[in-house]
Amino acid sequence: MSLRARNMGGGVPFFMPTYVYEVLDKKGEGTGDFFEVVQPITDDALTKHPESGQPVRRVPQAFNIAGKWSDMKSKSMLSNKNLEQLGFTKYEKRGDGYMERVAGKEGPPSISAD
Repeated sequence: MSLRARNMGGGVPFFMPTYVYEVLDKKGEGTGDFFEVVQPITDDALTKHPESGQPVRRVPQAFNIAGKWSDMKSKSMLSNKNLEQLGFTKYEKRGDGYMERVAGKEGPPSISAD
């Protein structure tokens, strides 16, 4: 489950979870067809697909909280600027057998297989 912000007036975002549902067959077994719905946590789980009317069940999902070590923060934690501030050196591939330093001050400015 993820959270999506909705502006509910006054400029203050209101976060509602995105729930995953699976479409069920006539025997009540999962078909492997999934869809997402953004709905308040206080709403009851859907029992029917909103468009087709087929029976559905809510699929439990791990929730995502943006914290110091979450995936949502990992990009900023591994930014070139942050890596350099922490004393790391980072190279990126710029061509076949050629890498260029993009963060840090240690090591050669580029590395070549030649």
